[in-house]
Amino acid sequence: MEIAFYLSGLVAVLATVGVITGNSPVHSVVYLIVSLIAVALVFFALGAPFAGALEIIVYAGAIMVLFVFVVMMLNLRPDAERELAWTHPRHWLGASVLALVLLAALVALLGQGGAGETIDGELLTAKAVGMTLFGPWLMVVELSAILLLAALVTASHVGRRSNPLRNNENRGGTP
Repeated sequence: MEIAFYLSGLVAVLATVGVITGNSPVHSVVYLIVSLIAVALVFFALGAPFAGALEIIVYAGAIMVLFVFVVMMLNLRPDAERELAWTHPRHWLGASVLALVLLAALVALLGQGGAGETIDGELLTAKAVGMTLFGPWLMVVELSAILLLAALVTASHVGRRSNPLRNNENRGGTP
């Protein structure tokens, strides 16, 4: 279990460095997904499988889909030649190697059979998470949902391509 913990922790750190040093937003998002899955595996290694599953579902699933959607919508690099450059192995090899190390850590964790153990004897359940999120933290959950919605609307507005001639016609000017 310690091997899986240390391997996934190392992968999380290396993937986070890949996020910071990435030269493309898409590559940074891929490294961020690997980093979040590594953090989920750390939760599994520590004996919190529900927290690990929430990490994968909420962050690596929903939030990363939102990030990829915004990156694709903004389309910061319209050159066709640059869009095909991502197929070169140097761009996806790092994330693939880190994902293979995570797979090895997961196999080691499952081989030891320690995924169901807990640290302090308290098991995190779906009911406990729901009671916490929608009890005392309800306003924080709702405010974060509104913030995400505002970010999506802003990204949609910024990413929209506008035609200057069309805007001039709407104002009553001559094209």
